[in-house]
Order: sequence, then structure tokens, then C-alpha cells
Amino acid sequence: MEVILLKDIENLGTKFDVVDVKPGYGRNYLIPQGFAQVANTSNKKHNEEIKKQQSAKIAKLIEDYKALAEKLKATRVIVGSKAGTTGKLFGSVTNIQVAEALKIQFDLSVDRKRVHIVGEVKEVGTYKATVNLYKEVSTEIEFDVVAE
Repeated sequence: MEVILLKDIENLGTKFDVVDVKPGYGRNYLIPQGFAQVANTSNKKHNEEIKKQQSAKIAKLIEDYKALAEKLKATRVIVGSKAGTTGKLFGSVTNIQVAEALKIQFDLSVDRKRVHIVGEVKEVGTYKATVNLYKEVSTEIEFDVVAE
């Protein structure tokens, strides 16, 4: 069953993509939740019209995200966490804390699912994470974990 996605759905596709899904998944979940619509001829034509209209907006958005990615790559994000006297953290730093630090320091709202930390963060120090800002725009950032 072919459907046109009305929202970005992880591991399936992005908004306005035409994807092939199992009929039950399309009929019972995607369409009733408002995540997709049936990909018939008229809906496909309407989808193409919308894509043409939004292509300029998307190109500008991608340029903005690329500039932001360069800015993030050049700076370091500081994440505070409770730690002992030896520098060992009580727990670990997660992608949620990195996303909150990005929001506070850069006023950038990033979904926590789009932040992927390389390795485990269990001590004070410098670490790396990959942030997916948009479809094909991702950047690797460095963040410092400091004791609070």
C-alpha cells in the first residue's frame, strides 16, 4: 500500500515522501493518526504541487542549518552534571542533557532522538556527539562535561 507521509516518521520517511507500507499499518495506524494519506492519483498530483512550492523554502532552511552546523562545530557545549571528587559522575550524561544544553546555550531546539553520543559519558571531560539538524544536515559537536 502506498501512502504519502504528512509528517516526518523515523525509520520510514520524511514529510511528503511516497512510501510503500503494509496495508494494516497504513489503514490502522498512519491514516487514522493523521500521519499519512492514501497515495492515489489526485493526492500524488497535489503532493507534487506542494513540493514545488516548498522547494525554495526548504533550500533556504537547509542553508540556515548548514550555517548553524558550522557554528556548532566551531564551539563547545558545556554540560553540567553531579560528580564526585575524583571526577566520576553520579550516573552518566545522556542525549537528553546534551539537547537541553544546546537549547540553553544556542537557543536551538533539537529533539533528543537526533543527538547521538559517541561512547559512554561517565567521567568529567571532553566528548563528541553527532547532531542531526535536518534531513541531510548533521554535524559532530564536542561537549565538555563539568562538575556542578
